[in-house]
Amino acid sequence: MNRRRFVQSGLAAAVVASLTAKQSIAALLNLTTEVSADVPAITGDGAEVVLKQSAVQDLSNSLRGQLLLRGDDGYDKARRVLYPEYDKYPGLIVQCAGAADVRNAVNFARADNLLVAVKCGGHGAAGMGTCDGGMMIDLSPLRSVRVDPNARIAYVSGGSLLGHMDHETMAYGLVTTAGTVSHTGVGGLTLGGGFGRVARRFGLALDNVLEVDIITADGEFRRANKDENPDLYWGVRGGGGNFGVVTSFKFQLHPMQRQVVRARFAFPASDAKNVLNFFAEYADNARDDMYLSGRIAARANGIGVSISVLYSGPLDKADALLAPIRKAGKTTAEDVRTLDYVLVQKMGDNTDIRTVAASKSGFIGVITPQLVDDVISGLEPHPGGSHSVSFPQSGGAINRVAADATAFPHRDSEHNMLLRARWTLGTEGAEHRAYIEDFWKEIEPYTTGFYTNDMLEQTQGMVNLNYLGNYRRLVEIKNKYDPGNLFRLNANIQPSV
Repeated sequence: MNRRRFVQSGLAAAVVASLTAKQSIAALLNLTTEVSADVPAITGDGAEVVLKQSAVQDLSNSLRGQLLLRGDDGYDKARRVLYPEYDKYPGLIVQCAGAADVRNAVNFARADNLLVAVKCGGHGAAGMGTCDGGMMIDLSPLRSVRVDPNARIAYVSGGSLLGHMDHETMAYGLVTTAGTVSHTGVGGLTLGGGFGRVARRFGLALDNVLEVDIITADGEFRRANKDENPDLYWGVRGGGGNFGVVTSFKFQLHPMQRQVVRARFAFPASDAKNVLNFFAEYADNARDDMYLSGRIAARANGIGVSISVLYSGPLDKADALLAPIRKAGKTTAEDVRTLDYVLVQKMGDNTDIRTVAASKSGFIGVITPQLVDDVISGLEPHPGGSHSVSFPQSGGAINRVAADATAFPHRDSEHNMLLRARWTLGTEGAEHRAYIEDFWKEIEPYTTGFYTNDMLEQTQGMVNLNYLGNYRRLVEIKNKYDPGNLFRLNANIQPSV
């Protein structure tokens, strides 16, 4: 294990002596990794390189944050993402405490064309927040949120989590779209799109981005908004991490009361067809302040169907709006509560399935009766796990933005169809994965593209087509800001230069 060195002084010694067992010396003193040997690494094209000890030491010395090498304390924790199957070992991890650290990391990586992964919350379905042999740029130390309630703006550091933003903005009765699991990273969610419980009302997370600060592949700091670097501003809103590392976001906020209505209605398998067909029609006519999701799940003890609602409008209208759902079938359970919005945003944190699951997803415009029939007939219970198909709603304000207004092109989507398998932690999931692959082949033809934040094992051709009419413009921006494709671990836009 590499040793750590720091300036020895009477003051430092006194501080160290006063620390309790739970206090971190690193939180009080700027510790620098002592690099004792050359570091083997991998380039973006898979070639092996050896990074000289002196160069890696210079990188470490340049950081306000930490450089972690294999064997260092904290390395194993930092390298992991939420999907355990992505058990990878970066050659070096740069934990960035600010934009200067990001810039130093990018310049170092570019010099040797290192494979680069950027990690914020570690939620990426394809595990692209980590890598074997390359450099991980870890943004987890870069977390802060500042709210200007008068201007209704939030300034959010690039490593922040959605829960951080919700907590700060709702203190002023303000909100912006921020996913459905609070420990998701702001950067990954926003740059790829940014669905959430209030997206139908206020648009995607990326629709609320007024400005970003970004370190591009040449190591330059750039500010991008409608007036400054407008091409980059357009591209990062849907083009993901293809153009650089965003160190700060400026979000538009919207007034909203803290109290919202969260409801869930469960129905038996015998009512599955009627309930899902009802859901399709009901969702098509829903108000923008209603977010709905229909779901059918198969477990070892049988099949169940449910409709979930998040309503953020006037509370006195909730009962009348929910009443039709009760007539969709014979309810077996009902849970209707008025809750704090920030609490609702956290309610899926402990049951987030990434740790023991497989999934497929695709956008759909209309839930047709034929799709309902195919979903019901194809869904099967398997011992030791559960399988489900859900239809979280989009539409509303999302649809009222032109397909070429931002790089995110799927503005006509009404739902994101999610096929998921979940099984007991520690058990083999091969059977469930195989089932998901086969079932998806049957229902994928109903989809028209996919959400890049949910992307799994797509071919380059499929990625290119998924950007639809925005693809050519994205390539031009990639050529300008990342012609060497330093940032390739994403829904990659390959440069043409």
